[in-house]
Amino acid sequence: MAMAMASVQLERQTSIQDSPRSPEAKLGMQVEDLWDVQEPELSPNEKLNACFESIPVSAFPISPQGIEIKSDASLAEAVQILAQNKILSAPVVDVDAPEDATWMDRYIGIVEFAGIAVWILQQSEPSSPRSPSSPNGAEFAITANGMVSAAGLGALGPEDASITSGDFFEALTSSEFYKNTKVRDISGSFRWAPFLALQKSNTFLTMLLLLSKYKMKSIPVLDLGDGKIDNIITQSAVIHMLAECTGLHWFESWGSKKLSEIGLPTMSPEHIITVYEDEPVLQAFKLMRKKRIGGIPVIECGGKKATGNISLRDVQFLLTAPDIYRDYRSITAKNFLIAVRNYLEKHEKRSPMLSGMITCKRDETVKELIQKLDSEKIQRVYVTDEDGNLEGVITLRDIISRLVHEPRGYFGDFFDGVLPLPENSRV
Repeated sequence: MAMAMASVQLERQTSIQDSPRSPEAKLGMQVEDLWDVQEPELSPNEKLNACFESIPVSAFPISPQGIEIKSDASLAEAVQILAQNKILSAPVVDVDAPEDATWMDRYIGIVEFAGIAVWILQQSEPSSPRSPSSPNGAEFAITANGMVSAAGLGALGPEDASITSGDFFEALTSSEFYKNTKVRDISGSFRWAPFLALQKSNTFLTMLLLLSKYKMKSIPVLDLGDGKIDNIITQSAVIHMLAECTGLHWFESWGSKKLSEIGLPTMSPEHIITVYEDEPVLQAFKLMRKKRIGGIPVIECGGKKATGNISLRDVQFLLTAPDIYRDYRSITAKNFLIAVRNYLEKHEKRSPMLSGMITCKRDETVKELIQKLDSEKIQRVYVTDEDGNLEGVITLRDIISRLVHEPRGYFGDFFDGVLPLPENSRV
């Protein structure tokens, strides 16, 4: 048995040497080798848990972007950095931290488009000045709010569409206030969840559980030696890894199952958060932030069919290209989608926004869905019936959560001392 196992491993090693394989595929081969030596009485799910518990997160391929944002960068600079590097978030380095600072003192958190969106939403609140052209009034409002509360996410209706008139964001992004506000000034908008980080010795299972059950979108991996972030693992990176494992036994045994077999989608149609075409686009972003979701379908007026999707990452188009809305009396969800698609086509930029509404059916396999998510570089897929009506939504987190399960008492005191840990936090 031992000789046979050694022979199998030798064949695999030879195969890897003979044909170029991605780092993610090589990682999948590690799982494969571990899969083959698990106790036969274990269920497939228990085998996967055991495999991922045996691999340290240091084995995960290093993200090509080692992007960090300084705490004294302006919001305008932070937005440009995120947009140009095509990333959703980046660690914020405290420029006032000493050279020998620990990682907890070196970093103040991770800023993302969602955090900057909160700042914009605060500017659009009826209680705030509706035009950023009055910096004194805006400064007063922000000072009063303390720049730390995202709680006042009131609902906007069609009658309030004037708040998001076509020139609103152009005026906002050209204002000195926007250009001079520092990332550290809005730290309250992105420190609403604890800044958790893993050490290189932590396991894949820990990482997968944090990205799924505990709803973290990205996890920094620390090098404790120099107190700096060595890697950032995202939900998208995990899905890409899974897509690269096509053909491996452990993946095929799981990925060949239909979505309905593994309990997806988990959400019923009546619980899907939606926005109608004629509602202000800010309503979509407000709902996403309030409900803590990453995307929202745009529904045709008076119907049930989705005509498009708006995600939190799309707030960048309000900030990096505000002039494309100049001719609109109001920026409704429909107008937003049209303007952004026209802008992307004109500038020949690749974006999930150009793919339209990506959907799937309940009888598709997990593997098919993973390949779709990875190739389209999207965060969610909407499940529709034969008539195109919405039946559910499946996110990256949903898929990862079906890959592993949390053993009883697994985390122990892992979360003890994690600060800040606000009420109703994600972890």
